[in-house]
Amino acid sequence: MSRDHAGGDLGDRLAEAVTLIDAPDIVLAVTHRRRRSVITGGTALAPPTPRHALRYELGSLSKTFTVLLLAELAQSGALSLDDRLSSHLPGLHLPHAASRRITLRHLATHTSGLPRIPADLVAGALLHPYRSGYARYDTDRLLTTFARTRPRNTPGTRWRYSNFGLALLGPAIEGATGTDFGTLLTERVLKPLALNGTTLGAGTTGTDAIGHRTNGRTPVPGTDMAGFRAAGAVHAPPDDLLTYLEAHLFPEDTPLAGALRAVQIPQLRRGWRHRHTHTLTWFHHPAPRGPLLFHAGATFGQQAFLGFHPVSGTALVAVATRRGRTCHLVDTAYELLYELADEPADAEQGQGLSDGS
Repeated sequence: MSRDHAGGDLGDRLAEAVTLIDAPDIVLAVTHRRRRSVITGGTALAPPTPRHALRYELGSLSKTFTVLLLAELAQSGALSLDDRLSSHLPGLHLPHAASRRITLRHLATHTSGLPRIPADLVAGALLHPYRSGYARYDTDRLLTTFARTRPRNTPGTRWRYSNFGLALLGPAIEGATGTDFGTLLTERVLKPLALNGTTLGAGTTGTDAIGHRTNGRTPVPGTDMAGFRAAGAVHAPPDDLLTYLEAHLFPEDTPLAGALRAVQIPQLRRGWRHRHTHTLTWFHHPAPRGPLLFHAGATFGQQAFLGFHPVSGTALVAVATRRGRTCHLVDTAYELLYELADEPADAEQGQGLSDGS
C-alpha cells in the first residue's frame, strides 16, 4: 500500500483500516461535507487499472438503487408504495391469499414474508459456492416460483431479509410503468445523479474488478443475476458511490430530492429488543448525534459497504475483491464510520487519493 494525497489524521486512519481487511484489492473512501479522501491497497499486486478506477459488483447494495427508483416512481405518481404486488402482475395466478396481500412497500422493507432465496436455489448454493445459481433464474422462473411459494408469515408482520422479495420489485416496476427495469433505473436514477460509470450488470466501457476464490489468485467469473437483477446486479466505481452517498447527505441539491428523503424515513423497528430501525431501504442504527444509515452487499468474489451519517455530513465507501467469506470489510468499514460520526463538528479531515502497493 502507498499513499498519494490522503493526508492527515483521516489518511492515517484509512490506511490503518486497509490493513485490517484481508482482500486482494481494497478501496476505502470517505466524503465529509463533500471533501473526499480515498485510499487503496490489498494483498495482490496493484492491477493495471488503478483500484479506485475499477467498477465493482455491489451485490445487495443494488437494492438501495432499486428502492430509490421505487420511491422516485411513487413521488411522480407512477405507482404507490402501498400498491398490491399482484396489481402490477395481472397475468399471474396467486393461489395463496397471503401472496395477494403483499405490497411494494413490503417487498422494499423485507416484510413480505418471503424466504431469503427460493427453495430451489439452496441446494445449488451449498454444492457450488462459487457458481451463480441466479444466472439460470430468469424472470419467468422467478414469477412461477413466487406463485407457488407460500409466505412464511402474514405480510407486514415480521422483518425477514429477502433477496427473493426485492427481486420481485423488478417485474412489478415494469408492470406498473410498461418500461424495462434497466432503462428506468438508468433514466430515473443513474443519469439524474450523474452516476455515469454505474451500470446494471457488467459495463461495456471501463474496467470491471475481478473477484477471487479463497486462494486469492483464482478468478471468479462476474455474477449474472438474471431475474434477480433488481436485488443485486448494479456495478459501480468508488467515485460514483461517493457521489451517490453525497446525494443522500444533500438531497436538496439533486433532481431526486423527494425520493432521497423518502428512503431515509424510518419504517419499522427490528433486531434484538427492536433496538434498530429500518427505512424503506437502509439499515438505520443509533449513533452519536444522530442515526447512521448503511447497507452491505456481496457477490461470489466481491464485497461492498456504503454508510452515511447525515448529521455530520459524513459517508464512507468500502469495496473489495475478496477471497473467502471473512475479509472483515463490513465490520471494519462500519466501525470506522461510527468513529467518524462521533468526531467534533469542526474536526478537519484530509482530502485526496492514495493508490498503489
